[in-house]
Amino acid sequence: MNVDVLLGLQWGDEGKGKIVDVLAPQYQVVARFQGGPNAGHTLEFDGQKVVLHQIPSGIFRADVTNIIGNGVVLDPIIFRKEIEGLARFGGDLRQNLVISKKAALILPTHRLLDAAYEQAKGAEKIGSTLKGIGPTYTDKVSRQGLRVGDVLSPNFKEKYRKLVDQHKQTLRFYQFEYNLAEAEAGFFEAVEFLKTFPLVDSEYLVNEALADDKPVLAEGAQGSLLDVDFGSYPFVTSSTTMAAGACTGLGVAPGRIGDVFGIFKAYCTRVGSGPFPTELFDETGERIRKEGREFGSTTGRPRRCGWLDLPALKYAILLNGVTRLVMMKVDVLNDFGEIKVCTHYHLPDGTVTERLPYDLCDAPVEPVYQTFEGWQTALDGLHSYDELPAPLAQYIDFLEESLGLPIHFISTGPDREAIIHREAQAV
Repeated sequence: MNVDVLLGLQWGDEGKGKIVDVLAPQYQVVARFQGGPNAGHTLEFDGQKVVLHQIPSGIFRADVTNIIGNGVVLDPIIFRKEIEGLARFGGDLRQNLVISKKAALILPTHRLLDAAYEQAKGAEKIGSTLKGIGPTYTDKVSRQGLRVGDVLSPNFKEKYRKLVDQHKQTLRFYQFEYNLAEAEAGFFEAVEFLKTFPLVDSEYLVNEALADDKPVLAEGAQGSLLDVDFGSYPFVTSSTTMAAGACTGLGVAPGRIGDVFGIFKAYCTRVGSGPFPTELFDETGERIRKEGREFGSTTGRPRRCGWLDLPALKYAILLNGVTRLVMMKVDVLNDFGEIKVCTHYHLPDGTVTERLPYDLCDAPVEPVYQTFEGWQTALDGLHSYDELPAPLAQYIDFLEESLGLPIHFISTGPDREAIIHREAQAV
């Protein structure tokens, strides 16, 4: 048995949570492999909307084991709030949710450092969610961070104070004002709450599941174009958002990776700073934002909106080894008379390329568009590809031919039932 991977192919917010929820019945284990509370995976079912930040999106399937993997950075305060927010759905989540002892802990001072760094950057700020993600990964890489397993240590508070004292020195350097006492009280209460959940060596748990032929789904956060190595650096997240991150974030050998589900929207969005070649600054961009309810599920910030970017999408598909494509939010474009797709870039030197340039931040590109007829009809109640309006079918056929992969799922609305599963032929 292999680990299938599900991840975003754009700048995040592609709709990964819904697809994990849809696919979860096919798996016995769903595991988050990177990111932290900066993620916001939205699920809608039975008329209810839920946003998950650190908890895997298979949590509403009682027979699925959900794992917060070692590659995740975990904020105990947000974790507690998230669990308490799910209480209305009933059930004891301790029965199907476990946490890796090797997951990094986000401390209150990590959030302060995040804010101090952004404040110091001024106009050149990254656009951080200010959840302490970057500073936590920094401590992890510099080998001084705390991990979930440390909360079981009798000298946990001593370890905590040692790290916090280092953080305070940095905050003094940045002349950043703060009040830590209130946040610390909530932190230690949340740590005690965290200890009531199974804290495990998750790498053994995942590999034992594979040995027992139990299907495993690895759930990614953010998006491929925010990857720390291959994204639009430095406007990226602090973890490996590519399929390779599932190996290091769960303790899985590369040879055990099976299908890679690549999720993308029928258009593009981005939150925060950084290059966005197809961004629309006009009425069309505002209309996409309104129709798509494009506001951050974690921060509430309005998302930047633009047309679909094929060079960027092909790049993400290449690096992830995607085997199955999933197209989200098709319904957002229902009322548009025409749809545009960026097929190439005009570079500053006058050449045209299909590749994502290294210097996208410093040398902006001009997108080359191809225009398609809009379908201008609602998609409610459609569950078969054959029912799709002809212009939409033509749009999908063009994308499959351009990307060299079939689109297996087409999402026609936010609810888990609003989806077309298409067993497409190889292209």
